[in-house]
Amino acid sequence: MLEYKISVRDTSLRQIVPDNTMIMYTNDTISRTENFTSSLGKQAMIRNMELDKAYILLETPIGKFAIQRPSMRDSIQTTSKYVIKKKWGKRKILGMKAKRLMVQHPSFEEPIEFLYLKNFSNKYLNNFEESPGLLVKFSVVTTDAVLDYELIRFNQHTPSRDLFGVPSDFQRVSLDEFVELMLQTEGTIDPNQD
Repeated sequence: MLEYKISVRDTSLRQIVPDNTMIMYTNDTISRTENFTSSLGKQAMIRNMELDKAYILLETPIGKFAIQRPSMRDSIQTTSKYVIKKKWGKRKILGMKAKRLMVQHPSFEEPIEFLYLKNFSNKYLNNFEESPGLLVKFSVVTTDAVLDYELIRFNQHTPSRDLFGVPSDFQRVSLDEFVELMLQTEGTIDPNQD
């Protein structure tokens, strides 16, 4: 179980974009990532890393949905704008020795230090495939801001198998079907309704 603190890098945006957390569970072939956003509420992604299949679990005012995410292999591959260089030295994070990377991106004012654990695979996070290990401190460019992720809890245990399945009360839909459902109900949902 990995828990990351997420905060916006630009301090002037911190009142608009409060700190958040991302919790990830894995059994080495399947991962479950949970987070909360103010626009979509609680959401989880269950991803089979070997089969490259994933479902996003969303609870909405019109029901619970398991949205099948298109395969990453089938999508058009784009060239990463991140330039990663190894850096000498180590830093401790949660008592573990993490190696350093210096990363550049057009949206960064200056290179940002990333930290990674060499003895753990980078496959659990579905970004930064070029990282030589599990990232424990890193930054991601979004359309709105640069978000900083830092590992704040690491627990090695065998998670319950139930975490990795789609619950029976969730309706399985494609992304297109979900968008169509949301568009059909737009304006018909009372925001004050429980």
